Amino acid sequence: MNKRDYYNILGTSNAASQDEIKKAYRKLAMKYHPDRNPDNKQAEDKFKEAAQAYEVLSDEQKRKEYDQFGYNAFGSGAGGSQYSNTNVNMEDILNNFGDIFGFGGNKNRQQRKQGPEAVRGHDLSKTIEISLKEAYLGIKKEIGYYHFFMCDTCNGLGAEKGTKSTSCAACKGAGQTTYQQGFFMYSQACGPCAGNGYIIQSPCEGCNGQSRTQKYDKFTLTIPAGVFNGAELKVSNKGDAGVYGGQNGNFFVKIAIQDDKRFKREQNDLLCQLMLTYPQLVLGCQVEIENIDGTKETIKVPRGCQVGQKILVVGKGFSQLRSSVRGNLVVVAQCHVPKKINQEAKKALNEYSKIVGTDINDKSNSISSWFKKFIG
Repeated sequence: MNKRDYYNILGTSNAASQDEIKKAYRKLAMKYHPDRNPDNKQAEDKFKEAAQAYEVLSDEQKRKEYDQFGYNAFGSGAGGSQYSNTNVNMEDILNNFGDIFGFGGNKNRQQRKQGPEAVRGHDLSKTIEISLKEAYLGIKKEIGYYHFFMCDTCNGLGAEKGTKSTSCAACKGAGQTTYQQGFFMYSQACGPCAGNGYIIQSPCEGCNGQSRTQKYDKFTLTIPAGVFNGAELKVSNKGDAGVYGGQNGNFFVKIAIQDDKRFKREQNDLLCQLMLTYPQLVLGCQVEIENIDGTKETIKVPRGCQVGQKILVVGKGFSQLRSSVRGNLVVVAQCHVPKKINQEAKKALNEYSKIVGTDINDKSNSISSWFKKFIG
């Protein structure tokens, strides 16, 4: 080959970046590729010439030496390139610069496998339902499930004792084979090793060479007091066993809290409704209620208590996770209005109405009403 300047061959300047050099070479390689120029000796020479230039300029050290000394940097050879000979094998160029043409090239050679690689096991998950009371108190739940365990027979190696896996001869450990069809190169999983790159000659009978087996397992999960709806608890190493000695996965439990008929939660406060009679609201009273955990709480209702007024019992709400702080028990006052009353009660209410009147003086901008008499 004529000793032309490598930058001139690729059509770039000596200030070109590596990416620009790669793009320039790919353009020429595509243009003069043998499949596009069959039986064209001139195109073949240009293809080899471009490969020679790219091999030197794509290597930082070779490029530095070439920039400083030119061809003299490599003695009598053509720039230190293995493609200086016009009789060079075209397949070698395609293999070494496969990434330029859109396939793996020699990258596969760097990933040869002599045996199976350890792979981490999958994480597993499950959703369990608990009551609001159980969330308030905390509870222990037993979780049962099937998952993969390391094979006891081969200790997770996948092969019988005294044997080992070998690199696949068909793909030389790459896990895939490459073939050419016209201008394009294709890769596919190696058949003999099923794309693994290795072959286990004597698979373990306990796991059929898979390094793990599936079994039923169970463990007790401690759900802390104060857990909130949608919380996800992590149990380390309780997922699937890793493949070929890989680390175990984890187990995640998502908490779904059922609605309660009497209580509800707002952040860390526990809310409930307390039905009182009208006299109790007006005169005030002291009543005993039962908390969600069954304990008794004495509630003091103030005089003139309004419907919807909140009465706090401090520190009787939910525990805050990872803290000694607790929310409050919030009792919301409600008025019980009977649908039917006897004549004696009705007479008493009419007398009361005459005494207090029905004119409501309200300065809170709410609607006021006047009634002539009770209906019925």
